[in-house]
Amino acid sequence: MASNTDREMILADFQACTGIENIDEAITLLEQNNWDLVAAINGVIPQENGILQSEFSSDSLPNPIFSTAAQTATTAASTSPPSSSTSAFRPVVPSRQIVERLSRMLNFKVEYRDKTADVVLEDSCTVGDIKKILENELQIPASKMLLKGWKSGDVEDSTVLRNLHLPKNNNLYVLTPELQPPSLSSQSSALQESLNKNYKLIITHREVQREYSLNFAGSCTIQEVKRNVYDLTSIPVRHQLWEGWPQSAQDDTMMLASSGIDYTCQRLTVSRRTSPVQTREHSEEQCTDIHMISDSDGDDFEDATEFGVDDGEIFSMPSSSALSKSPMMPENAENEADALLQFTAEFSSRYGDCHPVFFIGSLEASFQEAFYGKARDRKLLAIYLHHDESVLANVFCSQMLCAESIVSYLSQNFITWAWDMTKEANRARFLTLCTRHFGSVVAQTVRTQQTDQFPLFLIIMGKRSSNEVLNVIQGNTSVDELMMRLISAMEIFTAQQQEDIKDEDEREARENVKREQDEAYRVSLEADRAKREAQEREIAEQYRLEQIRKEQEEEREAIRLSLEQSLPPEPLEESEPLSKLRIRTPSGEFLERRFLGSSPLQVVLDFVASKGYPCHEFKLISTFPRRDITQLDTNRSLLDLKLYPQETLFLEAKE
Repeated sequence: MASNTDREMILADFQACTGIENIDEAITLLEQNNWDLVAAINGVIPQENGILQSEFSSDSLPNPIFSTAAQTATTAASTSPPSSSTSAFRPVVPSRQIVERLSRMLNFKVEYRDKTADVVLEDSCTVGDIKKILENELQIPASKMLLKGWKSGDVEDSTVLRNLHLPKNNNLYVLTPELQPPSLSSQSSALQESLNKNYKLIITHREVQREYSLNFAGSCTIQEVKRNVYDLTSIPVRHQLWEGWPQSAQDDTMMLASSGIDYTCQRLTVSRRTSPVQTREHSEEQCTDIHMISDSDGDDFEDATEFGVDDGEIFSMPSSSALSKSPMMPENAENEADALLQFTAEFSSRYGDCHPVFFIGSLEASFQEAFYGKARDRKLLAIYLHHDESVLANVFCSQMLCAESIVSYLSQNFITWAWDMTKEANRARFLTLCTRHFGSVVAQTVRTQQTDQFPLFLIIMGKRSSNEVLNVIQGNTSVDELMMRLISAMEIFTAQQQEDIKDEDEREARENVKREQDEAYRVSLEADRAKREAQEREIAEQYRLEQIRKEQEEEREAIRLSLEQSLPPEPLEESEPLSKLRIRTPSGEFLERRFLGSSPLQVVLDFVASKGYPCHEFKLISTFPRRDITQLDTNRSLLDLKLYPQETLFLEAKE
């Protein structure tokens, strides 16, 4: 029994292989297979890609060429250890214009009220192009639509999809705030009621004569019914031959409530489809009762051999059509980016748009994309080596490399680079690159491969200053084995990546500490400099104020001396009339002097100023009556001001 940790790893690998995002659904499928990863993948891949490992067994394939190739693949997988080598290289960045020349196909599932529309278009189109398609699908004016669900927020109609960096599959929804919602008709109400009902289906498995009684909700689709029947009968959906469906049930996406089946009980019969001839005869006899689902891939190898397709067509044997095919890559290609653009275009024209996204640029540039950058963003490098003359080329490309599970897993975890080994000049060029980057051992391994052993898949992992070849996968393999070897390489890479992430985090932590210390030191220096400048400014200000004070004191002293010298001499006591003035200073001292009664008040003020009490700073106060002498007319005599024969005055500082 797998532990909780093992189950989490199995669940993660299973979701990565199958693309199933619903965790509950993935756990249910794993529990049905007792948490056997390979068995669970085998149970899902037939429904998704039309390939089942058991259907590729040598017992079901009479062709001796394929049997020999399959046996060779098994032997090679069990005996050949992965080769490794190290080499230094100089990365080259590919031209941005070259990368943008290749368009991707994007899938959009758009929901509007009770409707769903599927839109597929290139990433070179704009958001407005999606609205134009939806205008025909939903019968809504494009100007009334608000297209929501973008991860980057609202976007303009002129925005190019490539600039949004979208994944392949996207979910959007349409809002029409200016349009009123349609009123529910009696027919839609009846349909809603039917969706809530449970439909009973009695399904007979013709080969084993066994009957199953199943209940499904009205919202369940015919496709979901057929997938459930696959779990019971082990008949893949594409091989199921049905009888008993109503004539209106022609679309597998149709819900049971709208398919026209009997609500109380509907009897159906399922059997395994055998050959196109028998199926055609059967459909002509009971065309009104038969509903058969066909394989969407159409060129599945098992179906081809089972239905008598020519082996030469399957294995790409030389024929008039094969000879007329354009080469995958020009001979003596000088510019690797242009050569890979032609490779991608030719690959798409031969095998369809569902294929890995091939990196457009040099091999060195693919190293830089995969191995350089943040440890969390690094990926494995998968190098696909094609050979048009190999009998396995068509099978490997159409059934393995273009399988949706393989495409999804490669796009999530790998940078995929491709090269065509058909032309001798291109082969020699790649062997030179291989020797330079991986060493002579890997180059010799590729050199010794026979034509029928191609295509090859090299899985490369970057390790600090070197590159390591984890695996060399030959073309005579199956989808399951290819997926398992990709997963195995991914497990090795993940372990190394976790160490790199840990080292990178520790290095960034040290750098952050150093940056914080440098910043603290810089702030400290700034504070010290500011403090020093403030002290210098304070000293300078004190010096300036001191200079001003000295100048003011010198000026005052000069004025005082001038007034002192200009004073008339003090009169004798015998002089008539004579006024004795006694002046009390703010410090409590008294100034006494005799003045002639005929002297003007200005003489008294000059005397006081000569003692250091100028009239603009001090006022001279008399007591009886109290009055400010400095406010009086300075030309009047002391007799007129009644400061005679003697008077006591007080000096007060002005506010």
